[in-house]
Order: sequence, then structure tokens, then C-alpha cells
Amino acid sequence: MRRRVLLATIAAVAVAVVLLGVPLGIFGARYAIDVEHQRLSDRLDRLTTSVQLAQDRGTPIPDTSMQRAVTGREGDIPAYVTVLLPDGTLVQAGEKVDGPVITQGRQTELSASVTLTISSWSAWIKAAQVVLLVCAAGVVAIGAGAAMAVWQANRLAAPLVYLAASAEQIASGQVRPRLEPSGVEEIDLVAAELARTSDRLAARLAAERQFTSDASHQLRTPLTALTMRLEEIQAASKDPDVQEEARISLEQVERLVTVVDDLLAASRRSQGGTTEPVRLLDVVRQQEEEWGPTFEREGRRLRIDVSPDQRVLATPGALAQVLATLLENSLRHGDGTTTVRSRPSGTTGAVAVEVTDEGPGVPDDIAGKVFERGMTSGAGTGLGLALARDLAAADGGRLELAQRRPPVFALFLAGVPKSLDPGVVLPPGTTISSRGGRARRRAGG
Repeated sequence: MRRRVLLATIAAVAVAVVLLGVPLGIFGARYAIDVEHQRLSDRLDRLTTSVQLAQDRGTPIPDTSMQRAVTGREGDIPAYVTVLLPDGTLVQAGEKVDGPVITQGRQTELSASVTLTISSWSAWIKAAQVVLLVCAAGVVAIGAGAAMAVWQANRLAAPLVYLAASAEQIASGQVRPRLEPSGVEEIDLVAAELARTSDRLAARLAAERQFTSDASHQLRTPLTALTMRLEEIQAASKDPDVQEEARISLEQVERLVTVVDDLLAASRRSQGGTTEPVRLLDVVRQQEEEWGPTFEREGRRLRIDVSPDQRVLATPGALAQVLATLLENSLRHGDGTTTVRSRPSGTTGAVAVEVTDEGPGVPDDIAGKVFERGMTSGAGTGLGLALARDLAAADGGRLELAQRRPPVFALFLAGVPKSLDPGVVLPPGTTISSRGGRARRRAGG
């Protein structure tokens, strides 16, 4: 589209310049030649008057009059002047002109013939100068039109590129595009509808994921209880038939547990793989608002030390769930002030988010297995940290126990690469506000 807008605008300017410039050039050339004819006629009139006065007085023609006729005024073309008196005397002034000429002549009342001749080449050169001036003005106009075309093309094309990129994100599963108002009302209307569509898709996907996750978690508890009950029946019964039926039932329950695990894994995978640029502080502040009152009720403090400029590639929901798991773990097993801080990690732009507290730390006997399923120090199910690690891995991150005492859990996330920066992909265009667009957006909001 950018190329089409550019070519269309330049073509329109070029056609306008041609339609106006060609007649203007022709008119200017004719006008320049007519001006030279008029100036030559004025010089001839003045010289004819001087010759008439000299004839009336019976005196010779003044040399000053002849010289003025030769040179004329400033900018006039030098002329060759001849005066043929009635008695046959020829008076000349100036240099003879070779080549094409423009000649004008008159006679006085006493039959004296006065003639002025100039070179037509000089007149045509002046006409050509006018044409060149018109051409230069046309080139400047086309250049200004091209500059305006580039500006207009960038202004229109950049929002469409962002719109296409957002649509591609939605098609690939990233249902939270970030769209800034472009100032073009029609494009902003499409962007607003795209945002509403993405919100509806996000709500549906979230409901499906939540249902799958809830159903899987809700089924695991009774299935575990059923497995234990069947194992007790198998161990307590002496009847071989009962033991065989219990064994078959256990196999069926194990297959059902496998199906539930697969459903839960699919739910986790669907939550991952949809990474997008996320402002880290926004997600952390959200968790602070959620967990801050709980920490206060327990007499503890939650401190945040995260740079407002750090952006990471992550799924916002998954990142929030990982942080919530770490904060809950600190609340249950830690003590004192819990701190969430971020720092750069390495030279690739990665970011490390650390959650630490002033508690006794992780026991040595479980430190190496703290992320394994079912591993717990006594309180909880032992699934939280395992799920958090899986969610981090699904987004290409890494969750580790960086330090045992005091405990430090480090979440390593990829930084936003320069290739995803709109200022690098496209130069920022000028945003023009539209009152109608703002009014419509306010009405729609």
C-alpha cells in the first residue's frame, strides 16, 4: 500500500505540474518575446521623435539620441540603428546584427526613415530562461509532492502494518494485541473491532482452559481416593476373584488418571506458546494488589523492586500464575519481608525475577527435588512449584532455586528483542487526532 500511495500521489502531482507548467511555459516564452518587441518599439518611438525635432530645427540628429536607441534601458538587447534622411544621407549607430533579427521601422512627417534591428537569438534566450524557470518550479513542486507522498504513505501504511501484525498474532494464538490509536479514523475503527474480537476469543479460551484445569484437578482427588480404596480391598481380600476384579479396576483407574494428566498437560500447553511483549512491572503490581493484604494479615511485608522499563516475552496469565505460586510458597514456608526484584541477566536482554524472604530457607534434603511433583515439606500438595516450572518452560523461561538460605527463587525470562520494537520496524509517523474519531470512540466506550 505504501508504494501505491507514493506512486499515486507523485503521479497526481506530476500531471498537475504538466497541465499547468506547459501552458505557463508557452505563455511565459511568448510574453518574454512580446516584451522585447514592446521595448524595441518604445526605443523606436523615442528615436523617431528626436529625428523629427532635428528635422524641424534643421540640425543634425543628436548623437546621444542615437546612442540611447542603441543601448536602450537596462536589460534591453543592443540594437543596430539606421536613419535614412530624405536627401539620401544615411546615419548609422551600433553594430550590425548577423543571423536572425527582429526589425522595426517608422517614418517621420518629413519622410525620414528610422529603423532598429536586434538579434532574435537574444530574445529567444530570454524566452528560454523563462521556460527553464518554469521547469525548475515544476521540479520543486514534484519534489515537494514526493516528500508529502512519503509522509502520507508512512502515515497510512504504518498503522496497517501494525494491524496486520496484530491479526497475525491473533491467528497464531496471541489473543492480546497491543494497538495504539493511529489517528486515521477508519483504521482505528478496524483496530477497535479487532481488539473486541480478541477479547471475546481470550474470554472463550480462558473459560475453556479454566474448565479443563478445574475438571482435571477436581478429578484427581477422587481418583486418588478410589485408587487407595481399591488397593486396600485388594490387600484385605482373600478371595482371588475379588483381588482380580480389584486389579482390573485399578488398571482402569490408572488409565483414567493418565487421561486426566494428558488433559491437564494440554491445558498447560495451550496456556504457553502465546508469548507477547509484557511490561513486567504491570504483572508484578497486579500480584502485589492481590497478595499484599494477605501478607499484612499475617504480619508480614511484601516489597517490590522492579524496574518500570523492563519488558519480557511471556504469556501474561502464565507469568502471573508463576509469581502467585512463588508468593504463596513464601507466605506458607517463609518469614519476614518477602521481596520481588528484577535484574538483567546476561548480555542478551534476558531478565531475572527473584522472589526471596527472611525465612529459614529450603531444607537440604529436599532442595534438589523441590520442583518434583508431590515434593513438599509438609504443608501443601507439592504440585505448585512443579506447575510453575512447567508454565515458565512453556514460555521459554526457566524457574530455579538460586539460593537455599535465605531462599531465593529465580525466574529467568527472555527480553523483548529489537526486531519486535515498532520504532525499528517502521519509522514513527505523525499522529493526527480526529474529533469525529474521538467522539465515536468515546460513544462506543
